[in-house]
Amino acid sequence: MVLAESHSELESVVARVIGVGGIFFKAKDRDALLRWYQDVLGLEIQDWGGAVLTPDAMAAHPGAGTVFSPFAHDSDYMLPSTKDFMINLAVDDLDGVLSRCAKHGVTPVKVFPDEFNGPFAHILDPEGTKIELWQPRPPTA
Repeated sequence: MVLAESHSELESVVARVIGVGGIFFKAKDRDALLRWYQDVLGLEIQDWGGAVLTPDAMAAHPGAGTVFSPFAHDSDYMLPSTKDFMINLAVDDLDGVLSRCAKHGVTPVKVFPDEFNGPFAHILDPEGTKIELWQPRPPTA
């Protein structure tokens, strides 16, 4: 990996990534998985077969943001999922989302109620993907 030598080199870079444009992955049963995400997590699935999460929803919650962070190859953070990735979804009310999950028989694998950046909970989708639910905490002054 090559990093810029100085701050002036960083300033001269014009083209850059401005955000995550989507999360795309294969599913064994696409329709059933879409229904699960709609029913359990409340995603609004569009007729074309996906959901659009707009930046204004995140912007309304100070402290929210999108993180890009590779983990070490031997990290156990994704367990009990056997996949090499997880999906972190920001929520406006973690307790409310977990209550909705419980109504559909989905219980958290782990809950982190007192984290610096806000509370988190881990669940698994029907195909074994770990979903990290995060309620952003506003930054403190």
